[in-house]
This record gives sequence, structure tokens and C-alpha cells, in this order.
Amino acid sequence: MAMRSTPTGRQLRLGAELRKLRERAGLTSTQAAQLLGIKQNQVSNMEAGRHGVSPDRLRTIACHYDCSDKPLVEALAAMTPDRKRGWWEDYREILPTGMLDLAELEHHATRLRTAVTVHIPGLFQTTDYAREIFRQAVPELPPPDVEHRVSFRVKRQTVLFRDPPTPHQVIVHEAALRMKFGGPRVTRDQLRYLLEMNEREHVAIHVIPFDARIFPGSGQSIYYAEGPVPQLDTVNLDQSHGPVFLDAEAQLNKYRVLLNRMEAAALTPEESQKFIHNVVKDL
Repeated sequence: MAMRSTPTGRQLRLGAELRKLRERAGLTSTQAAQLLGIKQNQVSNMEAGRHGVSPDRLRTIACHYDCSDKPLVEALAAMTPDRKRGWWEDYREILPTGMLDLAELEHHATRLRTAVTVHIPGLFQTTDYAREIFRQAVPELPPPDVEHRVSFRVKRQTVLFRDPPTPHQVIVHEAALRMKFGGPRVTRDQLRYLLEMNEREHVAIHVIPFDARIFPGSGQSIYYAEGPVPQLDTVNLDQSHGPVFLDAEAQLNKYRVLLNRMEAAALTPEESQKFIHNVVKDL
């Protein structure tokens, strides 16, 4: 397979998982190369996502690394096909790479979980609401860049409408519901859209009201994408300088617990539906 100059986030993750398998086996890259009958730099390039690997080759590597976790091996094998052009590739060299990696992550996720305190989650934003969010970027974005980001965000929502749709749990603080981005009309339309989405079978929206007695975590936005096996889950933290992706086992466990605690502190989807209706009436 040809060398890649710019591996995608998914390809980088596959390489990182291969490195984890090797390290769990107690092998150096040189020892792994000897077992596989290849050069050491080929092992390094595979682990850096610069060189692809076939499904059969990956299964052979896992065997040499004494990995008996068949579900994990098969999940990794499913990640091996070389880059298939996803719709997000149309935005390459237009938008930051991290945004493309996020769309690719969502596309392959088996379930999504979001917790927000200030903004409505991106996959649930209306175009007017999203446009107002991007207009607040620092430094200020030129109008064409704002529109590129808005269209990209709307296209990401495909995962909620495809067949089958990706299940999505949303935990939103009351503060995010009451922020009037774009004014009362934009906010009202946004909340009505949120109510509409909460009626879908694969969507569960939970509101944490101001009068909740606890609020787990620091208040930052958390986006959790579940993979085909728990080891391939990914956490995305939305930072001002761009998205940050976490996949270390300790971090995954931490954010699973944190989201579970937030869910326990929040209203049920049915209670949340009534709550959001009341917020709309207040506008």
C-alpha cells in the first residue's frame, strides 16, 4: 500500500491501537518487525497511520502479538480498508483537519453521547443558531468561512437521519436553553427543533435544571462516541483552539462515569420535554 502523507483521524487511531497491541505483548518495534518479517520502519509507519494494512494482515499481526480478544481484532480489521471518500473530504483544505476527523468519527460511531452547558449540541443546531455561534469565533471568521462551517455542521447531522440512525443521548444544562444566541426568534426556533428531535426514538434529551442539587464535572462540553467495542470509544472535548480527542482507557472510563453521573442528575426525556416547552413559553 502507498504511503499516506496525511492520515485521517481514523487511520491514526488504527495505528495507535496496533502500537497498544504490540506494547501489551512486550515487544519492541524491532522485535515485532522480526516476527512479521518486515523492516522496523514499516512497523513504525503502520503505527503512525502512514502505511495501511489489510484485514488479513491485521489478523496475522494480532496473532503474533498474542491478542486473543476476537471482538477487538475484528473491529480493528473493519477499520483497515484504505480511505473511502466520505462527504467530509469535500471540505479538506477548506476547514481544519480536526473538524473532518470529528465527522468521520461520528460516521462510524455506534452511539453518541453529548453533555453541554452553554450551547445546543452541534448535531441539533438549526442553521441560524449555528451561524450565530460561528460568528462569535475568535479571531473573527470571514463570512465565507462562517458559511462553510454552517453547511458542514448541517451535513454532520446526516447520522441522525440515515437508516438506521445513530442513537444519541444529549445532556443539556438549563443555561444552554436560556442563552439567546441570535435573539428570541432564533432561540425559539432552536428550542422547538430540539423538542421535535426529542420525539425521535433514537434521541434522548435530558435537561439539568438550575435547581439541581449537583452538577458533575467542570462544565466543559463532552462528546463521547462509542465504537463497536469499548476499547475503540473516543472522547472529544471542544476547545477554543480546536477539538481534542482522547482514547486512553483511563480517560474513557473517567468520562463514562462522568456522563452517567450527569444523566442521574438530569430530568428524564419526558420531563425534559415539558421543561423545554416551558422555556419556550418564557421567550
